[in-house]
Amino acid sequence: MMDVRAIRNDDDLTWALREIEPYFAREPAFGTPEAERFDVLTTLIEAYESRHYPIPESDPIELLHYAIEHLGRSQAELAELLGSRSRASEILGGKRGMTLDQIRAVSEAWKIPIAALAKPYPIGSEEAPRRQAESKRAKSKRARSKPSAAA
Repeated sequence: MMDVRAIRNDDDLTWALREIEPYFAREPAFGTPEAERFDVLTTLIEAYESRHYPIPESDPIELLHYAIEHLGRSQAELAELLGSRSRASEILGGKRGMTLDQIRAVSEAWKIPIAALAKPYPIGSEEAPRRQAESKRAKSKRARSKPSAAA
């Protein structure tokens, strides 16, 4: 019999995560009871997390900022993909939208789904300065949290 139970709270979630952890080191063979258990537990985990810890939708500009700030990409790389530094600045600043060709280029190079980059987002609105301010605060916070070389 399969040892599986409903996930109704965070304690149940913790239990389920511990239960599937060994399967990542040693993936169960397809069609085995262990594989079925892994599938059932991951489905339950996904359902619980999507209900209790939803991930908010991001607009394309937030995704580009995230890629630059957290995934090792740079604004210079983006400029190459978009055709110029000024174009990259305008897009990151929310002053200009991306063309379909630019969306395709970024998607292919940075492995970001086209659908995520093609979502509508405000252009030339008050959202852009807010986004830039949030990005600057995040960079400043990261810089303060890095250990200094003298330490």
